[in-house]
Amino acid sequence: MTSTPAPTTESSSLSVREMALLARRAGRVLGALPTEQKNAALRAVAAALRTGAAEILAANLGDVEAARAAGIGEAIIDRLMLTPARLDAIAADVENVTQLPDPVGEILDEATRPNGLRVSRRRVPLGVLGVIYEARPNVTVDVATLAIKSGNAVILRGGKETARSNAVLGRVIAAALSEHHIPEGAVQVISDPDRARMLELLKLDDLIDAIIPRGGAGLHRFCVENATVPVIVGGVGVVHLFIDESYVADAAGVQSATEIVLNSKVQRPSVCNALDTLLLTPASAALALPALGRALVQQGVELRADSQVLELLCAAGIPAVPAVPADFGQEFLSLTLSIQTVPDLDAALDFIAEYGNHTDAILTRSETQAEIFVQQVDSAAVIVNASTRFNDGGELGLGAEVAVSTQKLHARGPMALRELTTTKWVVRGDGQVRG
Repeated sequence: MTSTPAPTTESSSLSVREMALLARRAGRVLGALPTEQKNAALRAVAAALRTGAAEILAANLGDVEAARAAGIGEAIIDRLMLTPARLDAIAADVENVTQLPDPVGEILDEATRPNGLRVSRRRVPLGVLGVIYEARPNVTVDVATLAIKSGNAVILRGGKETARSNAVLGRVIAAALSEHHIPEGAVQVISDPDRARMLELLKLDDLIDAIIPRGGAGLHRFCVENATVPVIVGGVGVVHLFIDESYVADAAGVQSATEIVLNSKVQRPSVCNALDTLLLTPASAALALPALGRALVQQGVELRADSQVLELLCAAGIPAVPAVPADFGQEFLSLTLSIQTVPDLDAALDFIAEYGNHTDAILTRSETQAEIFVQQVDSAAVIVNASTRFNDGGELGLGAEVAVSTQKLHARGPMALRELTTTKWVVRGDGQVRG
């Protein structure tokens, strides 16, 4: 096989339209590449991330220092920061994707018509993706990985906070992909932070097949309001966990609930599947507090509680502040948790229906309660007796993810390989004509 030019990863010299034309040509080739060639290229990317760790981490440190100097909050800095462990986990996610089935070419709904026509649907790549994200350098790798495996070309536009990290990651990815003849234009990065270039990307509906924003509510709204390309929205939403009294009826249940709530809230508070609002019945509040509240405060969590919870916490000497209406329906992305009492499961369902659509969980020993919750909560992920942090592509066996979609058309929940494909009909005949 003859070598092709190295994939473009930093294309500030090209207009966005020129980048999209290059991506469109690359997409035609990518969609037909054999699985093993794509997997070999991704294994090379994972190896390059590890061998290039010192350079990547040094660039990321520069981004983190600049963010702190600019007064950017710690929640954003946590998303921005790479550590040796995080970088190794990113590389491991790339390797995990190579072990997943390739969705491209999967045959669906195959049948033979009475006239002899053989018809089927075949899974094919979406084509060219535009992915816009903020202070998450891991997204550069995650999206490039999933795009290559699913046969899509991608144009990446990261936030200015990650400029140093993305530049180095782009070079590392480019070098690895070029070793395995991935076509030029398969993965491109818009390095110019000028918003005008992002606007140009959003309006290339003749060349870009889907825009996927990954960031805060402002970014998603900007894309929806300015794009002529279809936008797949998600990643923004309030996360709830409801505890009924059956789960915390004994000390073991209180301990388990405490561990689940701590993991949901504290493990990584700046991510979209971190817990925002805890819902308790009066009975479960009396059983689980103050042990649960004390454990949260010990981990640095600020508790914003309704009057009933506030009374329980104050009686136990646990610091908390009165909740205000704006504390509910609020995605905190920090060590802040709102706590609300509700009379029963029905009231919890009403509360979640008003504020939720991302990740919502229940802790209960009642199968009936659990099934009602699963059936009636209309969110991208519904979780029973486990941490909200499991609404994640890697944790659900999908490998890395592009985003968590909270809309209902095309894809919902973590978007990985299958969610980056669509289908086309294939009809095979032997001279048939329609009467």
